[in-house]
Amino acid sequence: MAAVAPFRALRYNSAKIERLEDVFTPPYDIISAGDGEKLRQKNPYSMINLDLRNTSQGETEDDGRYQQARDRFAAWQDESVLIRDAQPAMYLYNIEYQHPNGRRLTRKGLVCLVGLAEFSEGIVRPHEKTFAGVIGDRLKLMETCEAQFSKIFSIYSDPQQEVIRTLEQAQEDAPVLQTKDGSGNTHSLWRVTDAAAIATVRQFFADRPVYIADGHHRYTTALEYRRRALAANPALPADHPSQFIMMYLCGCEDPGLSVLPTHRLVRWPGAMSADALAERMQSCLRVEEVTSGSRESLMAETLNRMDEAAKDSSLPAFGVYHAGENRAFLLAATQATFTASPALADKPEVLRTLDVVLLSEVLINHCLGLSHEQCAKDKLISYLSDPDEAFDAAVKESVVEDGHTPLLLLLNPTKVEQVLRVADSGNIMPHKSTFFYPKILTGLLIRKLDEAVCG
Repeated sequence: MAAVAPFRALRYNSAKIERLEDVFTPPYDIISAGDGEKLRQKNPYSMINLDLRNTSQGETEDDGRYQQARDRFAAWQDESVLIRDAQPAMYLYNIEYQHPNGRRLTRKGLVCLVGLAEFSEGIVRPHEKTFAGVIGDRLKLMETCEAQFSKIFSIYSDPQQEVIRTLEQAQEDAPVLQTKDGSGNTHSLWRVTDAAAIATVRQFFADRPVYIADGHHRYTTALEYRRRALAANPALPADHPSQFIMMYLCGCEDPGLSVLPTHRLVRWPGAMSADALAERMQSCLRVEEVTSGSRESLMAETLNRMDEAAKDSSLPAFGVYHAGENRAFLLAATQATFTASPALADKPEVLRTLDVVLLSEVLINHCLGLSHEQCAKDKLISYLSDPDEAFDAAVKESVVEDGHTPLLLLLNPTKVEQVLRVADSGNIMPHKSTFFYPKILTGLLIRKLDEAVCG
């Protein structure tokens, strides 16, 4: 199914950059305006000056910033700030990190090129909806700079870890790069140029699909880039650079692969007591109040109880924190939960049992009476993956008299196998269903769209 290939990557020249950690950035779409400016101030060669932060969710007016990025990109190559590998390679990319639960883990993956395929072909499978208007900015950047600055994060099934084992046996002795990110995670890259190892990996993927974990809109951008190339030349060769995209691939059985939940901070219009909240939820969920000492311990106890509930039952469990009264509740789904909301009846089975779907349709829509349209229009929901940050935000909002009641809805993480099942079925998950952690860095490897892909 998936066609993979090595490529000659552009990389930062460590002889020109004293502190490599100052030039790499998180993915462009999670960088705020304030964080973008901080990244820019760290080093004039920061990737933020090439992989521009998206300033619009629609078609971005070309104010010259794309051409400026192109000029910078060319200048950095002329100055040997960016240097290109002489041989096509696949790159082992490991991240050593601390999970929020305190465990130290290493996630192993590889970076290579992957042949583009329309989603309808079933070769590259999405689990999130994409919006055509969002890709305008990325498409303009790709066309102007003729490069792919950031990687798509995808997963694949490899129970025996055959791909990583093959590449590790053929990797160069020393990493070509090792750096830390802002969270203290260590990112390491090794080059693999061995023809036999690359051939083995290519053969492995030849009858397997890959699943997009993060970067759906970047992938859709690459598809549109290819469509334009095909429109200009219907006889576009199979090895044309527009036929492939740079991806980071991680085996879904890798012990270091982590998915974090994305919690919801809901601003319920008006005043609602914790007792009234519990009464609303009892109509279709089993509700049990969580009691503990301090605010912080109450939050920790709720999360622990949710984790235990997930282990003891196949049915979803949630937590709700009423910041105004410092009260928390453990919610457990029952069979009645699945008949509570008419919207659930229209959903396929593969979606009906997802925590995020039940939270959206039963808890938010049915129990709280907030429609999806109202939530979007009035911006009633914020999404936060860090539970401590979410807790702090709820507490701060509870002391502001703005006519809303802040309610923090806590989720367990979506399971990797659920992502695969949804993608295999051709369905999509709700917005913010997954948070693959940690994020891959932008700028470790850059791909120029200027040469044919190795056959």
